[in-house]
Amino acid sequence: MRSIDEFRDIHDEAIAWRRHLHQNPELGYNVHNTARFVAEKLASFGINHVETGIAETGVVAVIQGAGGDGPTIGLRADMDALPIVEATGKPWTSQIEGKMHACGHDGHTAMLLGAAKHLSATRDFKGSVALIFQPAEEDGQGAGRMVQEGLMDRFNISQVFGMHNMPGIDVGKFGIRDGSIMAALDEFDITVTGRGGHAATPHFTIDPVVVGAQIITALQTLVSRNLDPTEALVVSVP
Repeated sequence: MRSIDEFRDIHDEAIAWRRHLHQNPELGYNVHNTARFVAEKLASFGINHVETGIAETGVVAVIQGAGGDGPTIGLRADMDALPIVEATGKPWTSQIEGKMHACGHDGHTAMLLGAAKHLSATRDFKGSVALIFQPAEEDGQGAGRMVQEGLMDRFNISQVFGMHNMPGIDVGKFGIRDGSIMAALDEFDITVTGRGGHAATPHFTIDPVVVGAQIITALQTLVSRNLDPTEALVVSVP
């Protein structure tokens, strides 16, 4: 059986996992139920080496290939959701008020579980595969903490591969390029201090609305006038 056919068999199961995870979102490092769900599924696939509690709630499972010695390759997915109220009306909508898998980490986790089931059943590769389920991606801290706790050395991982969903790409296709392909987030705050007064005497006031509007417009020149046109940068003001 070719791999694509094997994944077709897993397809409906992976959809069910994703919908379960979507209905039960958790934030940051507090992904205890998600991690438990992941660990139980991994064990049910016949994977004997499953470790939990890495960076509090991270899960790592190792599958040994049947092809002999070789490197250990990491495959990584993130598990955490966002503090957003869901209003999609889907049958699998979030059951947890104020939390939603709006960034697709439920899908990432379900996809890696699907890969785990396939790899555990076939083991048609050399070396090992380390399946890495990471907490706290949204605040940018989870991956670094897993590495600090010895992830790479502990499991002798030589390379790590990950992916992110991208709405708009046709089903079954992947977007790949040399260098960056999606944005990484940096945040900064700008505080504008105004001075009140009467609308008839604006010269005695400092209008923060006008100042703020000028700042918002000027921020876009960071991209248009301060960056190499061949590089990518987006400035957004929420």
